[in-house]
Amino acid sequence: MKKKKGQLHKVFKDSFDAKPIFSDKFPEQKINYIHHNPVTGKWNLAQDFVSYEHSSASFYELGVTQHFLPSHYRDL
Repeated sequence: MKKKKGQLHKVFKDSFDAKPIFSDKFPEQKINYIHHNPVTGKWNLAQDFVSYEHSSASFYELGVTQHFLPSHYRDL
């Protein structure tokens, strides 16, 4: 695993299946999946996906921040 110049640590391997983004629909679909994952299936970590405190869902859905101020994906 080759590190980029100035990079101290690498958490994830480079993805062989990275997909280019051509519309807003694709990242919105992925963010929606990530936000709903903690409250579905075996996880069931909160009653409502917006109330899960370790998620940016409240930022995207309500404009409310919890423990950190996330960057909106459109601003990246």
